[in-house]
Amino acid sequence: MSVINSEIKPFKATAYHNGKFVDITDADLKGKWSVVVFYPADFTFVCPTELGDLADVYPEFKSAGVEVYGVSTDTHFTHKAWHDTSDTIKKVQYPLVGDPTHVLARNFGVLIEEEGLALRGSFVIDPSGKIKVAEIHDLGIGRDAKEMLRKVQAAQYVAAHPGEVCPAKWTPGAKTLAPSLSLVGKI
Repeated sequence: MSVINSEIKPFKATAYHNGKFVDITDADLKGKWSVVVFYPADFTFVCPTELGDLADVYPEFKSAGVEVYGVSTDTHFTHKAWHDTSDTIKKVQYPLVGDPTHVLARNFGVLIEEEGLALRGSFVIDPSGKIKVAEIHDLGIGRDAKEMLRKVQAAQYVAAHPGEVCPAKWTPGAKTLAPSLSLVGKI
């Protein structure tokens, strides 16, 4: 069963954010657009490249009214230690959520049970708490923050413009489509 258009499940977790430990719940993801990015573990190899890329693009996410949450099965204490020791992770301004009980990873279907790690899962959540984009990668395949931002912008556009859809490689300001019988076979 697809997670698209399903509502996020209840959760409570602790994050390391801006030098503090803060509680994060499913309610925090509602009322605004959110991106939840799962990664396998702190102090690893591909993960800091992804989180650093997200940190570089984070101001653009914020300008689009989007909060980003990085999640691994590590604890919030481990996130702090990584933040304190890695120049790349020091750039991260979004919450790094600990999921040592694996509740979030299971809720989003990205937990590798036998390893206790999360796959690389990216989820765009609308203000009502419904998942609009879901993408899951194997551990060795990194993601692109600019492409994630583009997908968020497309989801926001479609939500604000019923009856219109965004074609491949759509970017804000580009032409959209209005599906109709007259378009069948003409694209």
